[in-house]
Amino acid sequence: MTVPSNESVPTLAGLRGMPDARQLELGYVDTLREILQQPATWRTTAGSQGAAFRAILDRVTAVRPAQLALTGSGSSVYVGEALAPVLQAELGIPARAIPAGDLLTHRAGVLPGPDGLLVSIARSGDSPESVGAVDAVLAHAPGWRHLVITCNGNGRLATRYVDEPRVAVIVLDPRTNDRSLVMTSSFTNMLLAGSALAATRPADGAAALVERVFDVYADALAAVAAGERDTAVYLGSAGAYGAARESALKMLEMSGGDTVTLAESFLGFRHGPMAWLNRGGVLVAFLSGDASVRAYEADLLRELNGKALGGTRIVVGQDIEPELAGPRGLAVDLPGLYALPPAQQLLVHTVVGQLFAFFRCLQLGHRPDAPSEGVLTRVVGEFTLHEGGAA
Repeated sequence: MTVPSNESVPTLAGLRGMPDARQLELGYVDTLREILQQPATWRTTAGSQGAAFRAILDRVTAVRPAQLALTGSGSSVYVGEALAPVLQAELGIPARAIPAGDLLTHRAGVLPGPDGLLVSIARSGDSPESVGAVDAVLAHAPGWRHLVITCNGNGRLATRYVDEPRVAVIVLDPRTNDRSLVMTSSFTNMLLAGSALAATRPADGAAALVERVFDVYADALAAVAAGERDTAVYLGSAGAYGAARESALKMLEMSGGDTVTLAESFLGFRHGPMAWLNRGGVLVAFLSGDASVRAYEADLLRELNGKALGGTRIVVGQDIEPELAGPRGLAVDLPGLYALPPAQQLLVHTVVGQLFAFFRCLQLGHRPDAPSEGVLTRVVGEFTLHEGGAA
């Protein structure tokens, strides 16, 4: 099913302007609403809710943790991958992201040390790994304290541990419990809430920049998505690599697997993955605001120019030199981006990835609210949790 439009490429205004019943029929009503609500929900997460969260965080960190581990599954662990470098730099303690599944199968090999703070990140809190991982660490690594960040106050992660003093729970605004299969506002709000472990900061600047993305760049992203491309590569450094991983997953999910994706760091891209660009496709680059890091990233993009590798580029950053986007590329240039706190810069990158995947999904005739029907579900179904996991 294709989206009706007076032109071959739908516009954001046209999609927003359709009656809800028609949006529902076309399968994008939830996803579009949840993408567009992010600026408003960030202001809530960092504002009135932020003050309440601060009290919980202060209690959790009253005894300074030796280290942080951030866990989740799928998109939720990518929240951890985005946050870990930011929190380690700001708090001065080791921080790492660990998939919840690895805590189930290889706990002793992946859980760093006898004590610390384990931050469990989950939209629903009802996937088998979510509770299973916390249960396993509570039982076998009792020196660890726990913080749950979830969008679902009725989920098992939010309700199971009310009598467990080692577990604290933050439940976000109910609007962030996305109804769409794909996580959009859930992802960014959990990232924003997790960043408060270092400091609670207003999100007005990030919200304003994303509103600029909607107003200025959405239709250009739709035009790139309309091209005949079946591959997409996403590049980011440090925390932006987590945003790249999430953006690659959004494209894979929303295209129903029709667009094959890869995420890599800029410096890692030379070591084999660059061969991917022989397939053409789109390269999406999230540029760092750190001048020394940006120099490495710019060198890589100029090298691709010299080798004539890849097809269209989407480059997201501030003060983007024209050659970095290339002659056929789109520079999503956002003044003020690098004045934002590091974690909030990642929110902006992620929204660009969401929009690009959303438009590609529609162009392919899929339904963003429920792509890959019969394959993927909003919450992973129950499966057997086996004893062990100490290896």
